[in-house]
Formats: sequence, C-alpha cells, structure tokens
Amino acid sequence: MGRKRKSRVVVAEDRPLTEAEEQAAAEARAYAQSDAEYTQYQELDESDVAPPPTLDEAIAALECCGDAERAAGAAEYHKVARRYLGVPVPLIEDMTRLWRAQASLEERVALADALWHSDIHEAKVAAAKLLTQARIRPDAAVWETIAAWAPGFDAWAVADHACSAGGRRLVADPSRLDQVEGWLDNSNIWTRRAALVITLPFTKSNIPTEEERAIRERVLGWSTRLAPERDWFIQKAIGWWLRELSKHDPDRVRAWLESHGAELKPFARKEAAKYLK
Repeated sequence: MGRKRKSRVVVAEDRPLTEAEEQAAAEARAYAQSDAEYTQYQELDESDVAPPPTLDEAIAALECCGDAERAAGAAEYHKVARRYLGVPVPLIEDMTRLWRAQASLEERVALADALWHSDIHEAKVAAAKLLTQARIRPDAAVWETIAAWAPGFDAWAVADHACSAGGRRLVADPSRLDQVEGWLDNSNIWTRRAALVITLPFTKSNIPTEEERAIRERVLGWSTRLAPERDWFIQKAIGWWLRELSKHDPDRVRAWLESHGAELKPFARKEAAKYLK
C-alpha cells in the first residue's frame, strides 16, 4: 500500500514565488495528493529528464515541500541552530533520485557540496543522498567531498547520512581508511564518532575476506582507543558498531567485551551485547 502524504505545502520565506517556484509548488502539491507509492519512482532515462537544478532551484524545491509543524519538531528534536524545512526523508530521496539522473557526476558533486554548505538541514540530507550510490566511477571527487565535510560535522543525523554515502566509498577503496583513522585525533566528537559510523559496512559479512577481517580488527582497535571517552554519542557509536558485528561474528565481540567492556558505560555494554546469547 502506498504512503499517504499531507497535502500542505509551506514556503519558508515570506515573499512572492517566482514562476519556476509556482510550477514546482504545483507539482509538489499534486504529488503529495497522489496515492502513488514511493517505490514506483525509478531512475529515469537521460533522454527523459531536464538539466539538473541550480542550488537555488534545489532549495526552492525543498522549500515547496516543507511543513512548518514538522520543521518546528525537527528543530526541537535535533537541537542544532540551523534552518529546518520539515521535508520527510523519503521525499528528499525522490528528489535526489531525479537530480542524480539529471546531472553528470561533476554536477552532482558540485550541487551536493553547495547544498551541504547551505546549512539547511534537509539540504544537507539531500547533499548526502546525491552521493549515496554503490557504484560510482571515478569516485575520487565524491570521497574527497564527503571527507571534507567530516571535520565540520555538528550533529548525528546529518553526519550519519554523510557516513552512509562515505561508507560505500570506503568499501570501493579501503585504502581510504588511513584518512578516516586520522579523524580519531580530531577535537570534534562528531568527527571522531564518524570514524566508527562510516565503517559499519565492514561489519556485515558472514564470510569476511582476509582484508575485511583485518579492517574489523583495525576498527576494533579504534573502539578500544575511544572507549575511555565518556561522551554519550561516542559510547553509543561503539555499542552500535559492536552490536552490528555481533550479528556476524559474535565470538569476536565477546572477546572484545571481555577485554575492554569494563571501560564502556553500562548502556553501551548492553547495546553491544544485545544479540549475544
């Protein structure tokens, strides 16, 4: 069954809409009132799409799908002083799927970076979604862009979206872990935390290669290094990483907890052991 969406459309700025924005708002209203399922929106053929949006056009599209009540709730929840529009993530994913089809890789990277630096919550999410794709070749510019964002991470939500994109680039080229390891020395807790979140893909295999085993051991070493930190989010990230690994290598997680679990806060230990019998 398709998701029902509210038809309310809110423009965040108190000014007349341009002709392009009026058209975008009308399209957003029609889409919101439809019964279509999100899953039916697939990547489009290049011949079927228009040129990619400019930064202003992309932000205007996000604004047109905003919801003032949702935006206020997001600001209260995330507690980071930035602008919130109140656009649901599934709708942002729909937009960025279209924008990816419209843009060359160079254009995608440029738009993503501009959206990220707009410091609008939903624009940051859209920036990460533009670069979230398993196969990107060449991907050096994508990785460099995401890595450049990391020192400025200031909240878990936008950082996690960026790490979801970045994790795919690490899987594509694990040598980039050398750069990620440097994040552990950053004074920003969100950057240190991101070193664990971005490496979560390496916890997933039931039959890891020798390289993947070595990467797991490396990141477990990072967890040991971070375990003495008392920050809740750092502790949560350690517990999260161990919990995910325990689904595929429970014995290794037990061994780590036996050696280092006493350094974790009780809630993080409990999180790490959630699936251990």
